[in-house]
Parts: sequence; C-alpha cells; structure tokens
Amino acid sequence: MSATVFWITGLSGAGKTTVASRLVERLRAVSQPALLLDGDVLRAIFAPDAAHSPEERFRLAMSYGRLCREVSAQGIYVVCATVSMFHAVREWNRQNILGYREIYLRVPIDELRRRDAKGLYGAVQRGDSRNLVGVDIPAELPENPDLVIDNHSKISADSTVGLIWDVFVEPKRGNFGK
Repeated sequence: MSATVFWITGLSGAGKTTVASRLVERLRAVSQPALLLDGDVLRAIFAPDAAHSPEERFRLAMSYGRLCREVSAQGIYVVCATVSMFHAVREWNRQNILGYREIYLRVPIDELRRRDAKGLYGAVQRGDSRNLVGVDIPAELPENPDLVIDNHSKISADSTVGLIWDVFVEPKRGNFGK
C-alpha cells in the first residue's frame, strides 16, 4: 500500500527544508518509515551541473515527482521540499501519486528578501545572479494546494508541522494518513 507524499512547496526561503525535516522527525518518532527529499540535495545528486533555467527546473521537478511516487509505492512516507514552480508538475503529481498532499508555505516576497538565509535575493538584486523563482522567473504559485500555511511572522516550524499533522495524519491515525 502506498504511503503519503507530503509535497511542501514555496519560494526560496519559505522554510520548506526546516518544516520538512521536522515532519520527517515526527513521523519517525511514531515508528513510521519516512524519507526526506530536499530540492537542493536532489539537484546536487541528479544534475549538479544543470542550469537554473525554467526548462531544467521543469525536468528536475518531474524527476522528483517520479521518485516520490516510486518510494511511496513501497510504503515509505515521502516529505519533499521543493520550489515546484510549475502547475503541470503538481498536476502530474495529483494524477499519478496516491496519497499526494500538497502543502504551500506562503511567505510575502518582502519577508523572503529580509530572511535571505542563502543570499539569493541579495545576489539577484546586485546583478550577481539570475533565475530566482518569484523574482526574475515567474512563479506558478499553487492554485489548489491541500493546505496553505502563511509561514511568516509568529508561526514556528513546530507549529507549522503541527498544522500539517492535524490535517493529514491525526484524522487518519489508524493508518497514519495512508
């Protein structure tokens, strides 16, 4: 039986990796097999020399979706943290991954620029970099996510994970959201 795929999306700096890591920890704490797939790590594995063009991003995002489907089909929960900027990728996921749950971490662009933990927004502003989704590459923001979390201001990563847990796991506790 397939396990749930938690597809956590949002722009760079939205907190995807932090939330995804804590969700995996919580699943494992209740003895559920869970795999964290982070977009930056997957890029380094699958295509370390790939450009950040929309075409390359699309190709990689489709690979992430196919990997999630394969792992979840083996009964392992998958928590994938990725920008996932394309409607077509998310639609493919919905149609091809049993138990697909799309979670959009929404953060205003001004807050993302303020956070800028990786220095990406500053680099684009200075002209040192290009191809940042939401800045110089238009983002196709999720149209029908299963859950939208405004992940800024006073909400903590643990509170965000708690919301995800309450919506997708707790109501189906007997089978842990399968």
